[in-house]
Amino acid sequence: MTFNWFQKKVDKNNYPDFWKEYESNFLNTEKLKLDKVRFVVFDTETTGFSKKNDRILSIGAISLTGNIIRVNDSFEIYVEQEIFTPETVKIHGILKKGDIEKFDEIEAIKQFLKYIKNAVLVAHHVGFDVGMVNQMLERHNLPKLKNTALDTGELHKKSKHEVYQNNLKQYTLDELCDELNISKSDRHTASGDALITAVAFLKILSRLNKKNGLELKDLIK
Repeated sequence: MTFNWFQKKVDKNNYPDFWKEYESNFLNTEKLKLDKVRFVVFDTETTGFSKKNDRILSIGAISLTGNIIRVNDSFEIYVEQEIFTPETVKIHGILKKGDIEKFDEIEAIKQFLKYIKNAVLVAHHVGFDVGMVNQMLERHNLPKLKNTALDTGELHKKSKHEVYQNNLKQYTLDELCDELNISKSDRHTASGDALITAVAFLKILSRLNKKNGLELKDLIK
């Protein structure tokens, strides 16, 4: 038996109200048909690719229900960070000091959780984005996200004939856009990438749902 003497345990009753409110969205959730499920497609811009050492600079998200992208139900926030990597500015364009209003991590967490509620999260290489958010939660002694998460890269692979699935490479978002004929005009902003990924998600869903019998469980497995 091993003991982690240094892990700080937090009594669930001591979690902040905004976390309890977020968790309450998962109580007694009914199984909805695919066209009734609220998907939140999101993207993070970060200081780098290390989940432990790097930080989220911005989060962009947009919701999707009934095969319609809900542009009036979108989310964008910029996060104030002490850790900053100048080399990545040429990719995401976010300066450490600039005119964009930024929020501290805990406020970003509050707003993001309030927005996503119990939605199914979607991202391209979703493990990275969810992992970065979970690291942010951990730094504030909060549990991991409870949402179901889907990866457009994996769903794209499922949309191919099973003969080819095992040999397919991992597509970058740019490569996925090229294959699906999606404009890349707003790449490398969190909100722009979220919208592009939402369009890709819809196109992939249409390929997977040719017989109109697709269920959420089919996407998860």
